[in-house]
Amino acid sequence: MTDTTSTISQKRSYGGMTTGAVAPWIICTVLLVLLPYVFQSSSALTIMNQMAITIVFALAYNMLLGQGGMLSFGHAVYMGMGGFMCMHVMNWVEAESIPLPLPFLPLFGGLFGLGMATIIGAFSTRAAGTVFAMISLGIGELIASCSVIIVAFFGGEEGVSGDRTYGLPVFGYEFLTKIEVYYLTAGWLVLSALLMYLFSRTPVGRMANAVRDNPERAQFLGYSSRWVRFYSFCASGFFCGVAGGLFAINFEILTEENLNLATSGSILLITFLGGVGFFFGPIIGAIVFTLLQSVLSLQTELWQMYVGALFVLTVMYFPGGLAGVIMMHAAPYKLGKLKDLIVPYIKTVLPAAVGILGLACFCEIMFHYKHAAVGEDDMSLFGYVFSTHSVLPWVVVISVTVVSFLIARRNAPELRDTWANSNILTPKKDGGAQ
Repeated sequence: MTDTTSTISQKRSYGGMTTGAVAPWIICTVLLVLLPYVFQSSSALTIMNQMAITIVFALAYNMLLGQGGMLSFGHAVYMGMGGFMCMHVMNWVEAESIPLPLPFLPLFGGLFGLGMATIIGAFSTRAAGTVFAMISLGIGELIASCSVIIVAFFGGEEGVSGDRTYGLPVFGYEFLTKIEVYYLTAGWLVLSALLMYLFSRTPVGRMANAVRDNPERAQFLGYSSRWVRFYSFCASGFFCGVAGGLFAINFEILTEENLNLATSGSILLITFLGGVGFFFGPIIGAIVFTLLQSVLSLQTELWQMYVGALFVLTVMYFPGGLAGVIMMHAAPYKLGKLKDLIVPYIKTVLPAAVGILGLACFCEIMFHYKHAAVGEDDMSLFGYVFSTHSVLPWVVVISVTVVSFLIARRNAPELRDTWANSNILTPKKDGGAQ
């Protein structure tokens, strides 16, 4: 009786989520609360706000791509439209002195995104695959072009701006400081992520996976593939609108850039980079991309090339994304063989990382050599100042790069053998299993 009670208590769930599934949400929420006390600078808060918005957008996009298998090339439309509506509501509140608290504005963005997704999804979700992708591309280009024509709603080339401080104070907070806006954004992030996760556990979310993997079989079982895609599309549009509303609150301006093809391409890159096969994949992708965009862009003009190379390498060698790389180590961890990989990783991955860094240094030196002004031969790299017209820096960088890659290539077979052994259940000598 005790064993049965213990088993039941261990499997106790809260709203359909087991205690083991609730723990990560609590940890992440506490982490979001404490982050502003660790990174207190204004720039850090701005980056964290951008991360939170991108995470909501990426998770919403993954509801299509990862869960439903629908590749969209124009999904920034729903984020942008929700953001524009949120900005108009913000200005309406200011002009009419309407007692509407600022934290409710993303809801209007979400509802407008839902409305747009309902209209567009009514005909775009009739087919999947290439047809759906091309329709999404056409719709994205159409609305992006309309954004500079329909000035009344989109504001033309200047966009639409507003002031969040004119809203009704909430518990004495007027959202004048970035930390207040951060906690508002973080609250919506947790709520949106939780709702999207719960949606993935509903019958519609489960059937979206089935339609993605085998639409004919799902149709044979009596489920309409079109309606499953439509419901997922609408839910995704709602949360994209929420992300747009959060963007409007944070930056207080929306332009054509928020719904054009470049933004749609960026969210596709982010989702693939993080890993479309895992719920937390887009979260990792959004964090990594935001850091690269905000931090690396301050250090080099070639940051977009590095991001593009990272994306290509991820798609080619790690289709599961960064989340897939992490989950690859689940089996060695459960088998207790994760420690066996430490030395091979040091002997292989570390030289490879040095080689990649050397290759990046070569690109930086080449870029400076080709584009520096006349007479500006000196450049600074990792604190060292040298002339790009001197032979020594080229020799050092090329030598380090080549030698590092050769060392990594020599040690790669050992890593492959160790990896294979770490994923195999080794039998014990007495006949048991280890």
